[in-house]
Amino acid sequence: MARLNKKTVTAATPEAKDYFLWDDSIPAFAVRVWPSGRKVYVIHYRSGGRLRRYTIGQHGSPWTADLARDEAIRILARVHTGENPADKRSDDRKAMTIARFSRRFLDEYVDVHLKLRTRGEYRRSVELFIVPKFGSWRVADLSRAEVVEFHGSFRHIPYQANRTLGVLSKMFSLADLWGIRQDGVNPCRGVKRYREERRERFLTREEYARLGNSLDEAAEDMPEAARAIRLLALTGCRLREIQTLQWAHVNAVSKFPTCAVGKFPST
Repeated sequence: MARLNKKTVTAATPEAKDYFLWDDSIPAFAVRVWPSGRKVYVIHYRSGGRLRRYTIGQHGSPWTADLARDEAIRILARVHTGENPADKRSDDRKAMTIARFSRRFLDEYVDVHLKLRTRGEYRRSVELFIVPKFGSWRVADLSRAEVVEFHGSFRHIPYQANRTLGVLSKMFSLADLWGIRQDGVNPCRGVKRYREERRERFLTREEYARLGNSLDEAAEDMPEAARAIRLLALTGCRLREIQTLQWAHVNAVSKFPTCAVGKFPST
């Protein structure tokens, strides 16, 4: 036994089997060290004649040894009043809807760990596809059969179907990690993704001319959008590159004929 602090928890090395490192000031408080190196703060207590285990959280942001100890003291105080925190948490988790869990997923995972562009893709899948379909469902209730049906409803857009399935799979991996779904089953596992065929098509000369005329008309009301689309068509840049373009990125000396810059071919 030792007082759990940043030094002792960091020094705890994984072994072939998981083990508990107990705090010497609060005997019910410990950090569980898994063979993978994952470290989780827990407390043990008795309720109704049975030994119970309550998981506080994984070591790292936001749980430090000091914060976890304070939480252990708070939870044990509830135990002394006759409450069973583990049962109450289990009931809360079983009742959690996918809409509510999605907000936590976006706030605590997507906005913290992903790059800006990837955040947008994840939010799109969550807000446009996952929540409208499953928002009122409980996280604990979603099965593989429902996921297969959901994935199949987007077979006409295989790229989006596969990306949304990937986001949903990550959500349920975290639901298991965060203790919200405790059956250890990711309902997305084993769902076969669609084959994605890369398609490439270029506008014809006539289509370029029609696009140019439409942009000329739109330039009065939406000049920035018209210019951005014209740049996309003339340069072949990605959308994100044009959206974040700065003057420092522009080479003022054109390598192209003057007639090709800012003008579409006429019919």
